[in-house]
Amino acid sequence: MKLLVTGGAGFIGSAVVRRAIADGHAVVNLDALTYAACLDNVASVADHPDYTFVEADIRDRAALDAVFAEHGPDAVMHLAAESHVDRSIDGPGDFIETNITGTFNMLEAARKYWVGQGRPAAFRFHHISTDEVYGSLPADPAVRFTEETAYDPRSPYSASKASSDHLVRAWHETYGLPVVLTNCSNNYGPYHFPEKLIPVIILNALAGKPLPIYGDGSNIRDWLYVEDHAEALLLVVTRGAVGRTYNIGGENERTNLELVKTLCAILDDLRPRADGKAYADLITFVTDRPGHDARYAIDPTRIREELGWRPSVTVEEGLEKTVAWYLGNEAWWRALQSRDGVGQRLGVRA
Repeated sequence: MKLLVTGGAGFIGSAVVRRAIADGHAVVNLDALTYAACLDNVASVADHPDYTFVEADIRDRAALDAVFAEHGPDAVMHLAAESHVDRSIDGPGDFIETNITGTFNMLEAARKYWVGQGRPAAFRFHHISTDEVYGSLPADPAVRFTEETAYDPRSPYSASKASSDHLVRAWHETYGLPVVLTNCSNNYGPYHFPEKLIPVIILNALAGKPLPIYGDGSNIRDWLYVEDHAEALLLVVTRGAVGRTYNIGGENERTNLELVKTLCAILDDLRPRADGKAYADLITFVTDRPGHDARYAIDPTRIREELGWRPSVTVEEGLEKTVAWYLGNEAWWRALQSRDGVGQRLGVRA
């Protein structure tokens, strides 16, 4: 299968590209190379005969039409998005333009191509989204997001992703475009951009800087190892039912404070501080993010029962792998720390 992957130089997109090539698919990686993209993420497959990179922006409809016409994909995996909640608070315009208008352009370019090919039944438009569109959950562990949970986005980021989800469903219902959708929990793992929580904690700890935790650290997230997620996404695009939504979760709920303490313990073991002190001594509680959702948790029953997928990596295993990866790839993350806004506190304006 030839896959057109948007955002394939980003964190999750690059994991999909690497896994797709390993699985024997051909990949056209379309990426605008904005601040969070890095071609080093796909360096391991860059010379593969089934891999092609195209620098293009999903906000440029003419460029998208040209990519479809030239490369003739069998399926689209649409991951390109602005994704950092804190940046969406400071500058929501980029999120509207990329996540909503960009998705509209992708849908229209895909529809034009699909119609021009005679509406092949095997074609798929796979839209990759987030659990944040569902809003915030109570602490009760019995309550989790299902595919039937009503949307209740609380940030400019999640509102823009909710809008894009609705567009994809509308293009299926109105035009018959064969789509599948997925909503995932928080990803982590190798190549995670240095402005997100887990890499911030790892890199601040290595530098002896404070480890910032929003509020009191009680916010709960369900953590999904990125390579598990890539496996699930490829399963959905190849075997998922048309028009169906699949929630993909890690089944690894932790409070932010628990997560940071686990990272500190791993670092204590793998890279002890020169002064002999524990990394947890660097934990610092900071002003919370406006509209910070209390808890996310996904019920992955549908993808488990229909497609036979479940995560293979526990959060303890995944965090140790992640810390070890950052310790062994300093050149990668140092090059990204100089990019716009990385390392600064964002999203504090209410």
